[in-house]
Amino acid sequence: MKTNKLEWSLVLILVFSLILSGCGNQKAATPQQSNDGGTASSQTTKLTIADIVTNPTFQVALEEGFFEKYNIDATIATFATPAEGINALFINQVNVAFGADFPVLNAVAKGEYSILAATGTGLSEKDAKRWKLYVSSDIQSATDFAGKKLSFSRGTFIPYLWDEFLTEQGVDTDEVQFIGQGGFDESYIALKGGEINGVWVTGSVLLDKFEELDNAYAYTDMAATDVRIGGDIIVANRLIEENREGMKNFLLAINEASEFIENNPERVADIMYDKVKQPREHTIRDLQDNTWSIHYSEEAHTTISRLKDYMLGEGIIEQDFELATKFDLSLLQEVLPERVTFVP
Repeated sequence: MKTNKLEWSLVLILVFSLILSGCGNQKAATPQQSNDGGTASSQTTKLTIADIVTNPTFQVALEEGFFEKYNIDATIATFATPAEGINALFINQVNVAFGADFPVLNAVAKGEYSILAATGTGLSEKDAKRWKLYVSSDIQSATDFAGKKLSFSRGTFIPYLWDEFLTEQGVDTDEVQFIGQGGFDESYIALKGGEINGVWVTGSVLLDKFEELDNAYAYTDMAATDVRIGGDIIVANRLIEENREGMKNFLLAINEASEFIENNPERVADIMYDKVKQPREHTIRDLQDNTWSIHYSEEAHTTISRLKDYMLGEGIIEQDFELATKFDLSLLQEVLPERVTFVP
């Protein structure tokens, strides 16, 4: 009997040892993080994403479950302009942002940030036509711009657009006064009240609003100039270093959200109305020209390179840098290789 008890005691000790050993190994295991070929990694990535009210991409990714599918725990922070969202990167209020080439170049010139992809918007003549120049009724020709007050949103490409437009019109920029403003609503009130004489505007909601002014009209659009401005996704370098697989997942989620937007405009209109109260008809109008397709091309690079030269020449960027070092296209190449047709 004593021998049997001893044997059973040894068996029980061995069993418990194996169980405890198994538990210890399970606790130490790391999540599988491979997402080659578009497969989501199992590690959850927390992101705070800078957005504006008229952009459906992130709202759709959140509402339609694309962020969840790719294990992205996303919080959307809304700003008046993409430039404000990019500025929020500097104070760690957000860790992902997007915007036109101008504020993106400002950011990469000042800190450790990288461009992950172009959004695929802003480069075509059709995109340029979405930007309208509204002027006070007393401006009827190029010579009438002299002495006028012209609005620009701080931190955006609008000063560049004004410079190019006025130069092409034969107007000396020293003969006008530029007024920095915080957003389109401020510009609308100022133009309506006669405090400014010209402002560049985009987006169907705003265009309809400005069109109703009885003391202003649409003088031209950006397609009449040589200016084309791309859009880019930008993140802090440390985010890529700390969670490379998570950022691949982010790109995959955005890609699927963009494809959904292109194929489901009515559903997107419902989402935008529910989330930001944008009228459905305006969302559908904007989607015709403003659906993302993340990529990187030679055309996108030519546009941002030209703008960098301008910003250096104007002293907006104080110290030159090698633009190619401000990209990390390798993540996009790994998950959507056909989308990268040019590498700086």
